[in-house]
Amino acid sequence: MGSAEAAAAWTAWFDRLGENLADRGNPVFTRHTLGEDAGTQLGGYTLVTAENLDAAVALAKDCPMLAEGGAVEVGELTPLNRGTRAAADVSSTVGEVG
Repeated sequence: MGSAEAAAAWTAWFDRLGENLADRGNPVFTRHTLGEDAGTQLGGYTLVTAENLDAAVALAKDCPMLAEGGAVEVGELTPLNRGTRAAADVSSTVGEVG
């Protein structure tokens, strides 16, 4: 995925995502698997916003990784944490200094 053509394909996809693109993400170059290996390898991530999982899957169907013979996993995030703190802890410390 290091060619100029690949970079252009990714840039074009990001552009097509438009307002749905939350974070272009980053590729993963080195990895280590803990536990049972499911046979898949994390290649990177991109965060999008969508009305629901089906809409997110529709956005992912144009991902350049698929044209390269790779796979894309799409999942819905459940906000349980904010930064380094649990979301429940954040609401109780709003306005707190120190």
